[in-house]
Parts: sequence; C-alpha cells; structure tokens
Amino acid sequence: MCMNATDRRDFLKTAAAAGAAVVGVTALATPADAQAQEQSAGLGERIALTNVRVFDGDQVTSPRTVVMDAGRIGVSPLGARRVDCGGGVLLPGLTDAHIHLRDVNTLHALAGSGVTTGLDMASFPPSLVDSLRGLTGLTDIRSAGTPAVAPGSPQSQIPAFPADAVLTGPEQAVRFVRSRITEGSDYIKIIIDEPGLSLETVRAVTTAAHSAGRLVMAHATSTVTVVRALDAGVDMIHHVPMDNPLPASLAARYVSTGTVAVPTLTMMEGFGNLGIPGMDYAAAEGSVAALHRAGVRILAGTDSNLTPGIPVQPPYGTSLHHELELLVRAGLTNREALRATTSLPAQAFRLRDRGAVRIGNRADLVLVDGDPLADITATRAVRRVWIGGVEYTPTA
Repeated sequence: MCMNATDRRDFLKTAAAAGAAVVGVTALATPADAQAQEQSAGLGERIALTNVRVFDGDQVTSPRTVVMDAGRIGVSPLGARRVDCGGGVLLPGLTDAHIHLRDVNTLHALAGSGVTTGLDMASFPPSLVDSLRGLTGLTDIRSAGTPAVAPGSPQSQIPAFPADAVLTGPEQAVRFVRSRITEGSDYIKIIIDEPGLSLETVRAVTTAAHSAGRLVMAHATSTVTVVRALDAGVDMIHHVPMDNPLPASLAARYVSTGTVAVPTLTMMEGFGNLGIPGMDYAAAEGSVAALHRAGVRILAGTDSNLTPGIPVQPPYGTSLHHELELLVRAGLTNREALRATTSLPAQAFRLRDRGAVRIGNRADLVLVDGDPLADITATRAVRRVWIGGVEYTPTA
C-alpha cells in the first residue's frame, strides 16, 4: 500500500483505533465488593431449574429440569432448591471473544448482560489482569496481556508500554513470547498494521507461541494485513477489512488453514460512522458475508473498551447482544449467532468446560425471556444469570 507521510500517519492512528483498545492502560482494578469475593456458599448449593426450555446448540427443547450442583451442571434434583423458570429459555453462558479489561466494573457489566466468559485481547500491567481473575459470581476471564507491536506504532508510544513488546525483528520473537507466558498470558496477541510488523516477525512470533502451546490472535483491519496474518499461520484474526470486502479466495484461505474469524462488527460499525476515508462498514459486513459463505468459524466479539483516546467504545455486556444482531444481519442464522457466542468460542479457545448445557460443565447459565432462535433480540431479555453456579447479583 503506497502512502505519503500524512496518509501513513493518519492510517496508523485509525488502524490502531480500529483495533480499539488494543492495550488497556488503566489504574489497577479495585477489589470486588465483599459479597462477590467472599460468597462461596452458593458453590456448594444444589439448585434445580424447573420448567425451563434449553438451547442445546441446535434447538430449544421442551420444558425440563436443569440441575446445578457445586458449581457444575449436575444430574439429580433430589434435595435441590427448586427455581421455577416459568418456561423461559436457558442459554449456556455467553462469551465475548474480544474485550479490553478496565476494572471490576467491567466484570459486573458483562455478568449483568449474561456474558459469563470474557476474553481480553490486550491489557497491562499483568497485575490488572491478575486482580480480576477468579472472582466468585463474576465473569471468568482470559487475557492476551501485552500485544506485540511495531516500533513507531501508536501503541509503542503509550507511556509505560513494555519495551520488550516493541519488536524490531524476528529475532525478538522467542523472548517476547516467554515474557508474556511468564506474566500469565493465556494466548498471544499481535498487532498487524500497515506499515508495521514484517511477515517474518509475525511468523516468528506465531512459531514461538505455538511451540509454547499458545494460540495466536492477530489484529488485522485491512485486506493486506489479513493476507499477512494468513501467511504467518495465526490461529484467529480479529476484525475484518474495512477497505474492501474480503474476496472469496481469501475467505477460502481461512477454511483451508483452519483460521477462526472474530469480526467485531460492533466496533467496525462505530468506526464506519465516523466518516474516515477507507473505513467503510459496508466492506466489513461484506467481509463477514464472504466468510460465512465460505464456512469459516465466526465468533462473537465486541471490542468493548474504555481506553482513553479511542473514539469508539462499545459498552461492556450490552454490546454483545448488538454484535449478535449484526452477525445475523450479515448472513448468519440465529442458531449460528448463538453458537458464535457459546459453543464455538469454547472450542476455539480450548475452554472445554463451558459453551453447552451439559452434565459436568461449569454452571454458567443465562435465563432469557423469549426464543432467540425465533428472534435474536431475545438474548437481550436477560432474567437471571448464574456463573459457576452462583447467581449474579448486581452491586448497589
């Protein structure tokens, strides 16, 4: 892509922004309220949800009983406290496959909207992420920690951005990956912008991450960066091109390589509304349509953030429901959209204990009014949420 100096500077700003909160620079999270941190009695309680219809990944069943026992989906309702669900629909806990952590309020907002798993796509310092892990009754998280970025990128100029995440060449890849794993990153994130990290560097980071057993997430918002991500062999590409819709040949490469797509249409829509040249929401929607036609695995992610300086900040929790609606508008069926936020992210991120209402899985459950297979907006009508068998209760 040929650009003059002004165009390059503007592109760097907008492309980094299109990745939204690629790095969450925030104060450390305040401790969760005492009830959320210390309540553990609910973990051992046996609860029987009666008269409830269940989305089983394919259809909504007739009314039945679902048991929660010691934080897992159980078998026997004997001795359980019964909760009459009045014929509501029970969904597996929802997953947002692209967020940026801010503080404990992030988790409350997610939980209140039925998002029981949040997959953070770049936040630092590690102590921020650590402070939000494993809080009883709140959204369960995973994180990429600090992403790999290019010298001179907007991210590299953030005060206190870790110097070892600014890569000048492929020889730094192994050290970068080791540092992220030491800090507790669950997967590795690479920011691929144009101009930015070379293919050799992206490939080296991907190889090092795979050798260490970590999945690789790539930020790519243009056709040329998607090609680079595919050439490097990353596992997931977050965002979709906004310059032109993906051609069928590129969509087919996702399938042949097993690459997963996380389009973040909510964020793309926001940037499309800003009127920035070269950032067209119609291209993003067309890209998702091409991916869907090709049979690519598509996950629901919003890019929710509260990062200073980012002009588009989708709200935590509620924006996931909007993302499902946009995915349906782009061509997914209601069933496929529900899978994109339940079973598919669980499979793609190797979270084998969630994503389906199945005996032995975590008791991450969302009770909604209405049937989202008939009307996807029904996911918004959240009545009750359980996370690890503990019912979510909003703080005062």
